[in-house]
Formats: sequence, structure tokens, C-alpha cells
Amino acid sequence: MTGAPAGVVVGPAELLAAPEGPVLLDVRWALGDTSGREHYLAGHLPGAVFVDLETELADPPSPRSGRHPLPSLQRLHSAARRWGIRAGDPVVVYDASGGTAAARAWWLLRWAGLPDVRLLDGGLGAWQRAGGPLEQGDIVPEPGDVTLTAGGMPVLGPDEAAALPRSGGVLLDARAGERYRGETEPVDPRAGHVPGARSAPTTDNLTPDGRFLPVAVLTERFAALGVRPGGTVGVYCGSGVTAAHEVAALAVAGIDAALWPGSWSQWCPDPDRPVATGPEPG
Repeated sequence: MTGAPAGVVVGPAELLAAPEGPVLLDVRWALGDTSGREHYLAGHLPGAVFVDLETELADPPSPRSGRHPLPSLQRLHSAARRWGIRAGDPVVVYDASGGTAAARAWWLLRWAGLPDVRLLDGGLGAWQRAGGPLEQGDIVPEPGDVTLTAGGMPVLGPDEAAALPRSGGVLLDARAGERYRGETEPVDPRAGHVPGARSAPTTDNLTPDGRFLPVAVLTERFAALGVRPGGTVGVYCGSGVTAAHEVAALAVAGIDAALWPGSWSQWCPDPDRPVATGPEPG
């Protein structure tokens, strides 16, 4: 598979034409929707393995680490072998929500040292519109032999993230605008945003049909948010899931960014950490 911008995405036509299929991972998950596996069983890309975001792409939640802490390398290593990934295999991940959940798997596997991991641009819907077939039922592959190593993608802690705006960097908040402004908070104990962070909802990186916007449009969007090539950029969201999608969008635009895995769910439980509200960074 070649030709994808920055090696981040693959289109359905390219995937359909690939002479040797990659390992396919189905990461259907959404906040408040616990039926991802049922959706997968009802219809998925042929050969795709279901990945449970809550149990395989995260450690148990805690106020200290957030709602979706990074899994230990050992747990991720075991999961990747269970998914059938072998050394040298290309991997394609997808969901039915524009990649906003599948990007967690994309980011983790890139962080764990796998060089060829792509998001299916437009996800399940794009695959079906391109005439791609679906199959039902569960896929249990032969165990893989991949070896993972941490450190392939940059990571921020809460203090490092909060310091970025004060040191000339840019901190982007990938949540919906109303959560950033503090108008609503459906999950976490306090509403608002980290002082100095800029609102950059990750869904605004997508076209109406769930594909990434063209590179030039993404570049213009991030430039308007103060992001410059070569500058320091950090991204957070509610719990480090959709922020991975924003990191992917930045990568499509040729911009490296660090993920803050704990995100708002790690910041807001501590009453000593300040909170800003309203449309301005604060």
C-alpha cells in the first residue's frame, strides 16, 4: 500500500486492489455505546479482527491516570499477537465514525514501533460505498509473532502539556467546542479546558462522509490555530482517544504532534489544577 499522505491513511480503492491484504482491525467504539462487538459481528471487512478499545487499548481507569490510560506494553504486545500481527505485517484499522476511535489503535501501534499502520480513510462507510464486501461473525486468527517496543510516538504528561502554551508551543483541545467552552460536560467532574489550550474539535478535520480533509485544507486549519511546521504541538481530548485522531490529522498535514493520553479526565479531578471556560484559551 503506497501513496497515502504521510503514510497515515489508505483509501478503500487502494485497499481493495492490494495484492496481499494487511491485518485488518475493527475498532468500533463510541462514548456511551457498548455495542461495538455486536456491530462487528453483524458485518465487518472480510478477515477483520475485532479490537475492544476499553479492554485492549487502555488500562483500567483511575483519577490519577484518566479514563483510558495507555495499556502496558506487555498487555498491548499480547493483544497484538492475539490479533494475528506478525513481524513485518502492514496493519489497517477502521471504525464507523470517521476514524475517531480507530485512531487510538493507529497511534498505539505506531507508538509501539510498527512502521506501517494506516487508517482506512472514511472507515466502514467508505468501504461499502466503494463496493467492498462485508462478512458476518467472529474472526479468530492464528496468533502472531510481532515484537513491540515503546517510544515510537511522542507523549506528554499533564504538566508538560500545560506548559506548552507558556513556552511558545501550541496545545490543542480535540473535544467538541461546547465541552471546551465549559457549556456541558457529560463525563468528567469539571467542565472547561486547560488554560492556554486552543479549541480544535477533531471532527472538523473530516468531510461530511468521514474522510480526512485535503492536505492543503488541514494545513490551513492548523496554521489558523497557531501551528507551524517544526513547532511544538500537543493534543488532548477527554481521555486520549479522539486526540489520537487529531494527531493523525496533523500527521496527514505533515506536522508532528505529541499526545497527552490522560487528557482532561486526568486534569480535572485535581482541584489544584486551574480550569478555563469560554471560547478563549484563557
